[in-house]
Amino acid sequence: LNVTLTEHTLDSTLAYQGQFLAMRHDTVRLPDGRTATREYLNHPGAVAIFALTADQSLLMVRQYRYPVRQTFLEIPAGKIDPNESPLATAKRELAEETGYTARRWTALPVAHACIGYSDERITYFVAEDLVAGEAHLDEGEFLQVLTLPLTDVQRQAAQGTLTDSKTLVGLYWLHAWQTGVLVLEPTV
Repeated sequence: LNVTLTEHTLDSTLAYQGQFLAMRHDTVRLPDGRTATREYLNHPGAVAIFALTADQSLLMVRQYRYPVRQTFLEIPAGKIDPNESPLATAKRELAEETGYTARRWTALPVAHACIGYSDERITYFVAEDLVAGEAHLDEGEFLQVLTLPLTDVQRQAAQGTLTDSKTLVGLYWLHAWQTGVLVLEPTV
C-alpha cells in the first residue's frame, strides 16, 4: 500500500523568535489538495548523555523545569550550538553540568522528542571511562548531580516516578545497546 501522506509547504511565517526557539506558522497543502495550518517550534537539536560508571551507575541531574513547575530527575543533556557537532555538544554538556569527561563515547540512535509540535532531534550518547572534574554551569542554570545505580533509574522509570521523556526514550536505547540488540562501535 503506497499512500502519499506528505504535506507541502505553501507559506511559512516566523511567528516568534526567542533566544534559541522559533515558532513557525505554516500553510500546507494536504494530500487530498485542501489546505491547513501548522504551528510548530524550530529547535536547534539536542544531545542526551548516559554517563555510565564502571559499577553500572549513571550520572543523573535533578533540575527544576519551569514550563511544568516541577523538579525532574534526568540524564545530562543540552542544546546543540550553531556549527557544533552532536558529539562536541555531548562532551561540552557533560563537563559543564557534571564536571566529568569521558575517554570513550558511543553514539546511540536519535529520537524526535515532540513530533506533533516541534522538529527537535535528540542524539543520544553513552559516555564511559569517566574522569571527575569541576562543573561549570551556564549562567542561570541550577542543578544537582547524583550518581545512581542504573537498576534504580530503571526501576523509577518502570514505576512512573521518572517521567522525563528524553530519559525514558534513552533508557530504551541504552538497554538495547547493553543487551546486544543494538550493536554499535564506540564513536571515540
